Amino acid sequence: MSKNEHFVIAIDGPASSGKSTIAKNLARKLDCIYIDSGAMYRAVGLFIRENNVDVDAEKKVKEKLPEISIRIENAKDGATNIVFLNEVNVTEQIRQPIISQYASIVAKYGSVRKKLVQLQRKIAQKQSVVMDGRDIGTVVFPNADFKFFITASSKERANRRWKEIKDKGEKKSYEQVLQELKGRDKRDSSRQIAPLRKPHDAIEIDTTNLTIGEQTQILYEKIKEKLAR
Repeated sequence: MSKNEHFVIAIDGPASSGKSTIAKNLARKLDCIYIDSGAMYRAVGLFIRENNVDVDAEKKVKEKLPEISIRIENAKDGATNIVFLNEVNVTEQIRQPIISQYASIVAKYGSVRKKLVQLQRKIAQKQSVVMDGRDIGTVVFPNADFKFFITASSKERANRRWKEIKDKGEKKSYEQVLQELKGRDKRDSSRQIAPLRKPHDAIEIDTTNLTIGEQTQILYEKIKEKLAR
């Protein structure tokens, strides 16, 4: 594969495994577009919550989908997404912890996934992209040029998430964060539609004892090796 050719990099893994940070870093190093699939689901979750829709009622969520418009723009750094929900910038709002829970629930619904997968594929038709999520290499881009599955122990992932929450000034115990993370893992891996699982042809990277720099470099070297062939 020539380095000048169009390529798709799919990065999957559980919550707080480090996949989003790695994906952003890779996009910068490879000078391509980063697409945060999770942000799209968070945008749907935000809409559902703000409009007082019963998030546990799939039929009601589906009925609201025609009212939802999601647009993604890349910031000047080339690796950060600016997310617009019905033409309103919601980049900050969708990062609220409660929206994370809503996103996990709506992601179980086939109608939501169909709408967002179509958008993700359309974005990648014209340019090289790096995308992370939970079903990127299995459902969205099963023929991706590169597939990685990023993991870390549940305790390490909870610790990372807890530190993020503290840095934002929010009050939540480590144990509470750990239990929420385990609950999300269970939902993500047991949902009927596109459950979280490692693609059979993905390279698994355990980031438990790796720095962000080390994580990024490992993937970068594997990608550059193949691109140079």
